[in-house]
Amino acid sequence: MRPMKLTAVLAAPLLLLTLGCAPKDQGNVTAKSSDRPSRQASGQADACAPGNLPLTTSGKLTIGTDSPAYDPWFRHNNPSNGEGYEGAVAYAVAQQLGFNKSQVSWVRVPFNNSYAPGPKRFDFDINQISITPAREKVVDFSKGYYSASQAVIAMKKEHLRPGSMADLKSLKLGAQTGTTSLTAIRDVIKPSQSPLVFTNTNVAKQALMNGQVDAVVTDLPTAFYITAAEIPGSEILGQFQPVTGQHEEFGLLMQKGSGLKPCLDKAVTTLKDNGTLADLEQRWLSQTVNVPVLK
Repeated sequence: MRPMKLTAVLAAPLLLLTLGCAPKDQGNVTAKSSDRPSRQASGQADACAPGNLPLTTSGKLTIGTDSPAYDPWFRHNNPSNGEGYEGAVAYAVAQQLGFNKSQVSWVRVPFNNSYAPGPKRFDFDINQISITPAREKVVDFSKGYYSASQAVIAMKKEHLRPGSMADLKSLKLGAQTGTTSLTAIRDVIKPSQSPLVFTNTNVAKQALMNGQVDAVVTDLPTAFYITAAEIPGSEILGQFQPVTGQHEEFGLLMQKGSGLKPCLDKAVTTLKDNGTLADLEQRWLSQTVNVPVLK
């Protein structure tokens, strides 16, 4: 799912369409150089060498994401700084593929456009995009790099205290269009009132504060950031998983049939196995066990 992204300001600066130069700061947690794929070790490794990859632009790794790019996934609306969970993951993946920061460029891709059918102008997109069967029909995904719960956010003054999923059915709920949060409302919560669908996050933020909705649904890390830094007086009512019990996973999105998929799968697997993803998650995403689980 791509979560609701609610910023502390109503008008964040637009991300430059293409950011060719990344910062010199190397202080973020990235993959260990010893874990990079060997370019001579095997035929598979040779296929994943930078010179053999089917790239949008020769010699450059082009990564897509939306604008504004929100915390805690990116920092300061600037993916090229390598900060925030997904910003750091993107550069860790690039390092696994043999690219340094100066060889990475970013392009703006609206969320709903990322998984639309057809050619892409990026090598992969990283934007809290959930891996779903419907999307996999028209685009490819890497193996998942993050598992997320859904979370329900409301204003404290409303004194809402749901004890179960059934208690959410009577609420006026909202979520961003095209997200699995909206799907979760419709297919898992199944409220008695049709949910409000927001085209952008500033509208959603204002709707919650104005009382146009009782609560909004987003992924748990974003819910932590919203309640801690973006909407004073808001709180997380609870979290929940899909009824199947399977965790929702975010994946790197590619054009359907992309030759990069085996290499991105290998990169994500390496980052998971060597502990890089866990380190980045601990650094950039809020961790808590105090959010009630709604069933």
